[in-house]
Amino acid sequence: MSSSDGREPAVTLPGVPRQGFDFDEDDRPKPDLPPLPADPRWRVAHLPFLSAVSFALLLCAASAGFLAGGAPSALGAALGVLIVTISYTMSTLVVAWADTVRPALLMPLALFTYVLKYSVLGVVLAYGVSTSWTGKDALGWGIVAGVVVWTGVQAWWFTAVRRPK
Repeated sequence: MSSSDGREPAVTLPGVPRQGFDFDEDDRPKPDLPPLPADPRWRVAHLPFLSAVSFALLLCAASAGFLAGGAPSALGAALGVLIVTISYTMSTLVVAWADTVRPALLMPLALFTYVLKYSVLGVVLAYGVSTSWTGKDALGWGIVAGVVVWTGVQAWWFTAVRRPK
């Protein structure tokens, strides 16, 4: 199965017609891409530790919420921490995936992820403000606590535990 110019197709599948892009173009220069790191797992190595810290914070926030305002406040505080934990974990996984697959996708996917999660968070908070639920103040404080603790622990992790070179 050779073409009129004598080149062999890069991949041939039975029943699939050949395409113009099916040929290896060895005469064209290839782009210089940066090499991928030997072990890309460092991008998510902090997630187990941060998840454990977030779980401990969730328990503390629920306890403080319960002592301050009963079961609705406990639920609100725990939900606030959980929202931040899910949001930050999602961002980390999307950024890590994009950086390992194709670094050029990093900025658009990260921006899309941030726009998506902050839009959802805005809708949740807008709905929460308009309700008469007694746990909404604790929800806000849980979000604040989650952001401060996650950001602080992540900053500590990346300064104390150095990325492999």
